[in-house]
Amino acid sequence: MDDERSPGGSEIKRYEAHDRDLEPAVGDPDLIEGLTDHVERHLGAEPRVFHEVFSDIVHVDVLHAPPTDDFPFNTLMTCGMSERPMAAPEDFPEGRYAEVMLRLPPDWPLDEEAFKDESAYWPMRLLKTLARVPHEYDTWLWYGHTIPNGDPPEPYAPDTELCGAILLAPALGPDGFDSADVAGRQVNVLAVIPILADEMDLKLEKGAEELASLFDKVRLAEVVDPGRPTVVRRRRKLFGR
Repeated sequence: MDDERSPGGSEIKRYEAHDRDLEPAVGDPDLIEGLTDHVERHLGAEPRVFHEVFSDIVHVDVLHAPPTDDFPFNTLMTCGMSERPMAAPEDFPEGRYAEVMLRLPPDWPLDEEAFKDESAYWPMRLLKTLARVPHEYDTWLWYGHTIPNGDPPEPYAPDTELCGAILLAPALGPDGFDSADVAGRQVNVLAVIPILADEMDLKLEKGAEELASLFDKVRLAEVVDPGRPTVVRRRRKLFGR
């Protein structure tokens, strides 16, 4: 893994595939129960659990909170990324534990038959992949970090140009959802926002705050839209560039 800096000052870490022995994991019952209760308490619906049959490094289930009147979208959140601590900086111990989540439209197909099509399954694959990155590569994920889908980045599915993700604070709430005190640890909830290639370039050039600010200006929805236009082009139109 080589470290370098982007023009915007972001640290760039490049991870290469490497041979290693599988590390079977069975999960932490207290963590699973605590995170399940956290989702139900904050989103008002008992989550369905997409159980992982075989787990490597950490046992990563995905909790699914269906749409409600207060939260009219699907919420998916990993349950198991925080089974192990991440390699956060020594002076930032509060960044050691996290789970990742994203929002999907209310009509997004979420069943085993639909998951045979990558156009439906890729958000689930993205969450489970991100949940293992810190533990497989001895690193950490935090707010403002971006993760491309390959190098160079490739679209997650044939019907979208989204090819990377930035981690931000959950924007659609509710209050208290972004942190869970469970199983003897403080678990941060990081929102996964899938992004386009030029948005990732902008983040590397100008920094995460520039991209997040642009999202705010154009009121980009936190709910995934596979066909959305880039905010970078909107930025050029708004500011005459």
